[in-house]
Formats: sequence, structure tokens, C-alpha cells
Amino acid sequence: MVNSPRYKLCKTSSGVEQFYFGEEVMDVLSAITERASVRAFLDKPVTVQMLAEIIDTARWAPSGTNCQPWQVVGVTGNALAAISDDLVAHVGGGGAESTHYNYYPPEWHEPYLQRRRTCGFMLYEAQGIARDDKPARMKSMLQNFNFFGAPAGMFFYVPNVMDKGSWVDMGMFIQSVMLAARGLGLETCPQFALAMYPDVVEKHFTPPENHSLVSGLSIGFADPDAAVNNYRTERLSVDEILTCYD
Repeated sequence: MVNSPRYKLCKTSSGVEQFYFGEEVMDVLSAITERASVRAFLDKPVTVQMLAEIIDTARWAPSGTNCQPWQVVGVTGNALAAISDDLVAHVGGGGAESTHYNYYPPEWHEPYLQRRRTCGFMLYEAQGIARDDKPARMKSMLQNFNFFGAPAGMFFYVPNVMDKGSWVDMGMFIQSVMLAARGLGLETCPQFALAMYPDVVEKHFTPPENHSLVSGLSIGFADPDAAVNNYRTERLSVDEILTCYD
């Protein structure tokens, strides 16, 4: 995407490369509507300085009474590689989950079940994987734990002394992180999968004390030629979401 008609490369005041959208900085509407979960990344490094710049922007996310109930662990290089190796070995070997919370319900109901299935079918179809090809599906699933080949990742933690409202705050913060990353020409994939095995992940860094691991995030430069990056899931229409009273 570097110096393409769509993106222009320049530098921020701190020297970090930033992609501009057309003649102007990518506008917020485009940043939101053109965001997608990227599952294949270029072999191009993401520096600690870039991660810091992302957080420097995202830290302005809203939170109830400005509690700012978030802590972030960033990983690159050897740390990311070690976490990835251990996760792939653990999950591939049938290791148990140690998640701090239930992301999905114990029993699925419509319309959410069908939406989930459609999402999965589209993902496998984009990779050319047949529905009955279990080995290929397993290989694809394990890419979650390889950060999809991304050169950087983040882990998001919320304090245990806080309640559900802080999890809402965390969602706004993570979205801010993803949009800030786009401002640097980076793309992301938010992954609960990376939070399913904190017992494995936290062998490689010191997590914030008395916090729950909420989510992981893969970060890097998207591979524009990867088929898996060139499909889009559907969204509900405005009329299906919004009810107004005047």
C-alpha cells in the first residue's frame, strides 16, 4: 500500500511513518467503515515506538468518570515468537483453556448462531477450504495463535476490582487502538483467541496484578495480495439497528 494512489507516506512529528488517505489524513468515517480484521501480514516490522504512538492516541478514549480501566502489554520480536510457539503447541496438542471469562454464551440462539456460522463459512471459503476438510480448518484456526504472521501484538487487561461498565470502556479503548493503528498505515485483528490461554501467554511477561486478560490484538502491515484479506462480512442495515422516536 506504500505510495499507492490510495495511500501516501509521510512522517509524524516523532518520525513515525504515517499513511495519508488521498490528499488528506484518513477521515474518521473511512477509518471505521474500511476497517476489517486482517489475517495475513507483510514481513515488515512494527516498532515499539509505533506501538507507543498508537497508545498515545488511543489513551484519549472515553471511560466512565474517566476511570481509564485499562492496561496493555505489547509484544514484538522474540517475545511474540515465544508466545506464538507455546500457544500453537498448547492448542494444537489439545491443551485446556484458562480464560478469565466467557466470551460466548454456553448455548447459541438465533439470529446470532446463523451470523456466526456465515462468518465462519466466508472465512474458510476465502481460503479455499472445504467445509469437510478438518485438517485444513485446524491449520487455519491455529493461525490465530501465530498472530496471523503479524510482527506485533497487544494484550488488554481490565482490573478485577471494577465491574461490567469497565468492560464497556475497554471495548471503546480497543476500538480506539484499532483506528489509531490505521492512522499509521497498520491494520489489526482483535482476537479473543489470544486471551483464551492466559496461563500460557503470561509465562512470557509479567501481567498487571489483579487484572483479567480481555483480548489480544495482532498488528502489522496488511498483505494486500492475501485472499483471506479480500473478503468482507456483512453488516445489518441501519433500519435493523436504529429505532428513533421524535
